[in-house]
Amino acid sequence: MAGHSKWKQIKHKKAKNDAARGKIFTKLIKEITVAARQGGGDEAANARLRTAIQAARAANMPQTNIDRAIKKGTGELPGVSYDEITYEGYGPGGAALIVECLTDNKNRTVAEVRHIFSKCNGNLGESGSVAWMFERKGEITVMQGDRSEDDLMELALEAGADDLSVEDGVALITCAPESLDAVKKGLEAAGLEIESAELVMSAQNTIKVEGKQAEQMIKLMERLEDHDDVQNVYSNFDIDPEVLAELE
Repeated sequence: MAGHSKWKQIKHKKAKNDAARGKIFTKLIKEITVAARQGGGDEAANARLRTAIQAARAANMPQTNIDRAIKKGTGELPGVSYDEITYEGYGPGGAALIVECLTDNKNRTVAEVRHIFSKCNGNLGESGSVAWMFERKGEITVMQGDRSEDDLMELALEAGADDLSVEDGVALITCAPESLDAVKKGLEAAGLEIESAELVMSAQNTIKVEGKQAEQMIKLMERLEDHDDVQNVYSNFDIDPEVLAELE
């Protein structure tokens, strides 16, 4: 499994500790606020807000936090105005990265993101330098439980998904962006418990990263993910499972 999918598996393990959960809440609150600001506070009429709220609930965020973030976005409560910025670059070994940010200070964010790339043997690139290697997809995370991969694949395809992969008991189901809600509802109707449902940037090709560069790649991903202004990081790196296990 490569790039974003592999990183999703790593993040799923990391998210179990309280510190990681606190950062997840911060990022989700930002996303809810921006979604509400752009499309209004009615989740039934705002697909982006609906997806953000579903992610927040999956992370066990209290409803009061969700409501407060929505009201800050709609202007009912005072709040910070965030700008959306996407950075592109290359990591160790030439792997491509897309970094999606929400920030109240563009100059600060670009300087800090560039510094992280530099410290981890990467390079921040120009807009459009790697975006062509990725495509927008819907991605749903489901715990495998006692179901076989074949059973999950059958359920996913019946719900309208395009593909499925399973690793370490976590199934990643992909679909067309416009089908995300419908596929999620279909999987829930089939009795599957949804861990997350979101729009992602999926790599169309992969770059093998080994040795010291593999270690630097994971460190780069971790430092970017840990930055308060970074919402999502996507990459097309491919690291062998045994190498990844040693790094973990």
